[in-house]
Amino acid sequence: MIKVKGKAITMTRGDTLSLRLHLTLDGEEYAPAAGDVIRFAVKHAGMNDERSEYTDTEPLILKEIPTDTMTLRLDPADTKALGFGTYVFDIQMTYADGAVDTFLPEGLLKLTPEVD
Repeated sequence: MIKVKGKAITMTRGDTLSLRLHLTLDGEEYAPAAGDVIRFAVKHAGMNDERSEYTDTEPLILKEIPTDTMTLRLDPADTKALGFGTYVFDIQMTYADGAVDTFLPEGLLKLTPEVD
């Protein structure tokens, strides 16, 4: 089961997620240029006391999103070892010129239980 609502993705842990992204810039759909890199990163939802960074030092999931398909794919192994619950994610574009745009900050990924 996969459900997407706003900046929240709910899915059964260990399932496959295939989600097509649509980027808009000034009301127009943006097609990434050669050299642009898009990545999806997931961490535990907890922040440190100063809320200056997440308590995880490294992402639990880090996936590059192919710019030719603009499709985020999570394979079963990407979530199978994670605990049930809510995680935070962002999606970031690094343009060919080095500029960085986190165009989807602090999204929520909720992993629900599977039977097996």
